[in-house]
Parts: sequence; C-alpha cells; structure tokens
Amino acid sequence: MNEMLSTFGRIGIYSFGGPAAQIALMHRVLVDEKRWLTEQEFLNALSFTMLLPGPEAMQLATYAGWQKGGVPGGLLAGGLFVLPGAIVMAILASIYALFGNVPLIDALFLGVQATVVAIVIEALIKVSRKAIKRPGDWIVAGLAFVAIFGFALPFPLIVATAGLVGYLTTRRSTDWAPPPRPVALANTLRTVLIWLAIWLLPILLLALLNQTLLTEIALFFSRLAVVTFGGAYAVLAYMTQTVVSEFGWITTPEMMDGLGLAETTPGPLILVTQFVGFLAGFREGGLPLAFLAAFVTLWVTFTPCFLWIFAGAPYVERLIHMPRLSGALHAITAAVVGVILNLSLWFSAHVFFREIDVLSAGPVQTIRPVLSSLDPLAAAIACVAAYLLLHRHLGIGWVLLAGAAMGMISLLPLT
Repeated sequence: MNEMLSTFGRIGIYSFGGPAAQIALMHRVLVDEKRWLTEQEFLNALSFTMLLPGPEAMQLATYAGWQKGGVPGGLLAGGLFVLPGAIVMAILASIYALFGNVPLIDALFLGVQATVVAIVIEALIKVSRKAIKRPGDWIVAGLAFVAIFGFALPFPLIVATAGLVGYLTTRRSTDWAPPPRPVALANTLRTVLIWLAIWLLPILLLALLNQTLLTEIALFFSRLAVVTFGGAYAVLAYMTQTVVSEFGWITTPEMMDGLGLAETTPGPLILVTQFVGFLAGFREGGLPLAFLAAFVTLWVTFTPCFLWIFAGAPYVERLIHMPRLSGALHAITAAVVGVILNLSLWFSAHVFFREIDVLSAGPVQTIRPVLSSLDPLAAAIACVAAYLLLHRHLGIGWVLLAGAAMGMISLLPLT
C-alpha cells in the first residue's frame, strides 16, 4: 500500500496538461515502469472509462488502483488523483474571492479570459479530429450545434439523443462471445446500492437540514456528473448558462476565470465545478460556507466516478466488445463537437464584446453581440494566445501566463 501511495501520489501531483497528458503519464508509470497493467489491460481500461460520464483520466487511475488493490486501492488512486488539484484550487479560489476586484487582478484575468477562448478552440480542433470520421458524424455534430445554439435545448437531452441514435444505428456483432468468467450480479447490485447511498444520502441530509444553497449545489452537480460525456469542455456551456442565468451563483467572466485557474492546476479540468461551488458559497456566507460548498461540489462530482468504476470494472472485458455501446459513445463524441463549437462562440462573444443582446425569432433564441462594444485588447490577446497554442505549440500554463501578462496593458493610461 505504501508503494501505491507514493506512485499514485506522484501521478496526482504531476497530472498537468489535460487528459491526454495525464493518460500518457499513467501509461508510462503503470505500464512501462511499474508493470501493474499490461498494454492490453491499459487499453481495455481506457476504452471502458471513455464509455463513462465523468473525467476519464481520474477514472482510469481509479480502475488501475482497483486492479492493484481492490476497492481500497481504487479509492486511494482516485482520491490522490483529485486531491492535489482540489487543494490548489481551494487556495486560488480563496485568493480570487477575496481580492478579485483589485484592478491588478482584474487586468490579469482579462488576459486569462481571452486566453481561455483560444484554449477552447484548440480543444474543439482536437476533439473534432478524433470524433469526426465519417459523413454522418458531421450531421450529428451540426444538429447538436443547432440544438444548443439556436434552440437552447438542454445538454443532457442532446447527449441522450445522440447516444440513442448511435446505439440504434450500429449493427450487432455476430462473431463476439462473452468472456467465460461470469460476474456475480448480487455483488454488482450490492456495490451499486452502497455507492448510491454514499452519493445521495448526504444530499438528503442537506435537504432535511434546510440547507437550500448546498442542496441546490449538490443536486445540480450530481445531475452534471451523470451527463459529463466528452470531457469538461462539453458541459461548460450548459453549466455556465445554468449557474449564471438560472441560479445566479457566478457571472460568465468569473466562469472563464475559473476555467483558467483549473487549467493551471493538476488533476481533472472538471475541478472548475469546485470553483463555481466555492464562489456560490462565498457570496451567501463568506469563506466558511464557501469551503463547505466546494466540498459538497467535489463530493457529488467525484463520488459517482467511484460508483461507475467499482460497479463496472468486473465487466470491462465484456463491455468493450459490445459494438452498440461503442456506437453510442461515438455518436455522443460527435455531438460533443457541436456542443464545444457552441461553447467557443459563447465564450468569444462574452470576452470580446462588452454588451450581448438576445435574438429571438419563434422557437429560435440565441445571442447577438453588440458590434460597437468590441474590446480590441481582448481580441488581440486571444489571437496571440491562439498563435502560441496552435502554431508554436507552447504548453497551456505558459500561454495562460503570457495572456495574463498581456492583460496588464489594460492598466496603462490611454493618453
């Protein structure tokens, strides 16, 4: 167990750079160095985690820990993957909440927000290269974009529809046979019930204690945890629109600041949810409620990940050979391209323009920037950041620092 503690602790501390870099790090440590997983076992586990909602890198670490040390090993591995980033995010969110209105801080985050636009565009390019492989994928992506950008349909509905279409349009395999070793359904049912209780009973307790804000946070981020297919970028627009317009917990610029902070911390990008929960709590009850709200957010964001892994891990060899599940996942990934395109336009409009109108025409309702309110500095910073990311291929951390530094130009006198 000490060896697992040091190994997964190292992975958690060094897990910068998003899921691709995190998965590569785990492959080097778990397959090449420790030989805890074979190449095929690693690939099978990766395929399985990509079928699940939630951060695939964190769930891959949990699966590897489960393989090595059962449920305790999975808890250790998954927890250590999240904990370093969560600690850093708590510190950064505290500083942001306490000093965010200082002109110097505002200038720095202007640059961060503009850089985030370039980061999201880079994510759109990467995901589209992986997801769009045949003409039908373009149709799915286009329909998903129209559904969310033009008609403001809920992200969970888009994901469910895309998955159903992919499932129904994929042929069954005729040459696949399940692995010979059976899995005890009673054990699976017991695991599901235990983890559902761990996940949901605290929410019930918050409701019984009349903790309105904490209950709303727990319920919303629990719902988000179930539909987070395709990574954090896929749900950011849905999350932003809900927490800004429906709940009023934060503003769109603050969401972009949180995403920028999440990009600079180790661990999964979905830690941006912790930032949202922290600010929501801070506004209502100061730092004590902020830390409690952040903890509740983390609990309902990552507890479901342990449920998916511990209940599904014994079925990995069976699941990865089910073509219809793979078809559903492929369609969801294609839909995510359209959703991230919507996110790119949403963030770009709110960063580059100081005023945004809503254009309504029948069932169509979308945003329309006021062209005269263009912020040239923000647009210029985004262009430089895009050049550094897409052409010079600099790391995200360095580009965020460069963007923050360029934001300082806003402090210079105009005359």
